[in-house]
Amino acid sequence: MATDVPPPRGGAETGPAQPTTEQFLAEQESEEFGELRHAHRSFAFPLTIGFIAWYLLYVLLSNYAGGFMDTKVVGNINVALVFGLAQFLTTFLIAWFYSRYATTKLDPKGEAIKSRMEADV
Repeated sequence: MATDVPPPRGGAETGPAQPTTEQFLAEQESEEFGELRHAHRSFAFPLTIGFIAWYLLYVLLSNYAGGFMDTKVVGNINVALVFGLAQFLTTFLIAWFYSRYATTKLDPKGEAIKSRMEADV
């Protein structure tokens, strides 16, 4: 149940001022934003392509190389199970690696852009 809070006297809105559309577009064209976009894409695209290729290899081997995937590694553990578990491990490693990369490379650039835009308003 939402409550209606009347606006402050004088009709002024509360909260921080928002940049205009023109300011956002100007920022999008800036060199600093281009560097941020490049830093993100140069990390995310190769890892995404690599992971999709790795996943498709697993699927294709599961469908067309049953004999290989059924090869016992240790006891009842076969190659298919090892590859399947490696998919999970790879997913978590990529997420961890991206988190570290974003914290050290992307977040400082994003914060600088945010601070500058908030200061301009």
